[in-house]
Amino acid sequence: MADEPTGNLDGENTRIVMDILRRLAHEEGRCVIVVTHDPEVADTADQVLRMKDGVLTAA
Repeated sequence: MADEPTGNLDGENTRIVMDILRRLAHEEGRCVIVVTHDPEVADTADQVLRMKDGVLTAA
């Protein structure tokens, strides 16, 4: 579980971190949960859930 893992990173390091997390999920069979406000980070996910007013919904 990663809460805003790229929040203070530049674009290049954001891509590196997301590549590592994606590799863990796809190649190592791990469940990776990322919480983010960054739409570009969310776009890298296999599945996106959104929360609005405390209600969790599918995107």
